[in-house]
Parts: sequence; C-alpha cells; structure tokens
Amino acid sequence: MLIIPAIDLKDGHCVRLKQGVMEDATVFSENPGEMAAHWLNQGARRLHLVDLNGAFAGKPRNEAAIREIVDALGDQIPIQLGGGIRDLDTIERYLDDGITYIIIGTAAIKIPGFLQDACNAFPGQIMVGLDAKEGKVAVDGWSKITGHDVIDLAKKFESYGVEAVIYTDIGRDGMLNGINITATVELARQLTIPVIASGGITNINDIHKLCEIESEGIMGAITGRAIYEGSLDFREAQVLADKLSKDNCIS
Repeated sequence: MLIIPAIDLKDGHCVRLKQGVMEDATVFSENPGEMAAHWLNQGARRLHLVDLNGAFAGKPRNEAAIREIVDALGDQIPIQLGGGIRDLDTIERYLDDGITYIIIGTAAIKIPGFLQDACNAFPGQIMVGLDAKEGKVAVDGWSKITGHDVIDLAKKFESYGVEAVIYTDIGRDGMLNGINITATVELARQLTIPVIASGGITNINDIHKLCEIESEGIMGAITGRAIYEGSLDFREAQVLADKLSKDNCIS
C-alpha cells in the first residue's frame, strides 16, 4: 500500500483546501520544490500533484511550480499530476517535463472521446480522477455535481485502458474526519484496475483501515492536510503500511 503525499498548488504555493473551496485555502509552503524534497526524504515512493488554479481555469496555471518539483525530485520517484488538463498537447508537454502519470478528471466527462484518445496516445500513463459526493461525480474543481454514477463511469473508463482510478469523497476531503471506506471498497470491487483512495485521512487508524481492504484492489491512499497539520506522521504511516501489507501476504 502506497501512502502518497499530496501537493496542491495555488498561485505557486503549496496549499490545502477544505472540500475544494478555493477561498478556504491554507498555505503550507511557498517553496514547492523544498516540500517535494521533504516528502522524498520522509520515504515517499510517489507524489500527487494538483494544479488547483488549472482545475478551475480549465488550463495549466502552475507549470513553473510543477517544473520546480520535477527538478527537485529528478527521476527518483513517480509523480502523478492533475488539474486543468484538457488536451493531448498538454499531456505530452507534462510527460516530456518528467511527470510520470497524468490524471484526467473533468475533461473525461465533459470532452467526449478525450480520455480514450489519451489512453491510446499515452498507454500506461493515464489515470482518471473521479471526485464524488453521495455517489455522484463532481466536475469543474468540484463546483458542479453531475448526475453521473461514479461506479458506472469508472467501469466505462476502465474499458478505455486507464491505469488506475483515483477516488475522492469530496464531502470528506480536507475535513480530517476519516476516509469513506465503504464507498471506496464498493468501487474497487467493481473494477479490475487499481483504485487510489483520497479524501479524509486523519490519523494512523485510517492507515490500518485502508490496509485491511488493500486486497480489494486499493493500491494506495493520498494524504494531504493530515500530514501537513501533524495528525498523521507520514514516515510512520508508510512503515506501518509496508508491515501490514507484508503480514497480509504471509497470512
């Protein structure tokens, strides 16, 4: 089980939002490269980046900060990136810059054929981000709730060849009130591709709960506010996840 630190970028700074509200942002660092290096030193084996301005604008807005992070990490660990990615040229540019995986969210729903084209053009490097509230998918930086069912969409996108689904319960994101285990398991059981859980991780107890369902197809969990505010020690969390994964394999 990978525990994946999140770096959310707003105006070139590392921030965290509560339930995706841009006006409710807490700045944790003004140096994205240093923050990325910090998580690498803490034992991170993957990094999750979101261009928040890009998610709302529909086009990249934090490319300088993203390049700073790539330069800080080199090719030591994979980086997955989402936010404002709406065309193949943007994907190609980010991959050329050193990003490993591209996360497509809103565009997968609002631009017919784009996700499938992306999977065909860049096999093995496209993930889909499904952000949901009460089972319905949200778009445009979570500002709009659609009528699409998250499981139905995930199955459709799996058939396109996406590498993984990143599932976020937006009612819990940034609120530190626990991950939605039930909904995450329900989704993972319907798919053969891995699911990465996101939204609501609070403390080490959540890591225990996630590791218990790893065998359902949960390959990792993204954490943000908890590791920045200190309710979860990242290094301790990854060490525990490794131990529990090993123990589960033995048993």
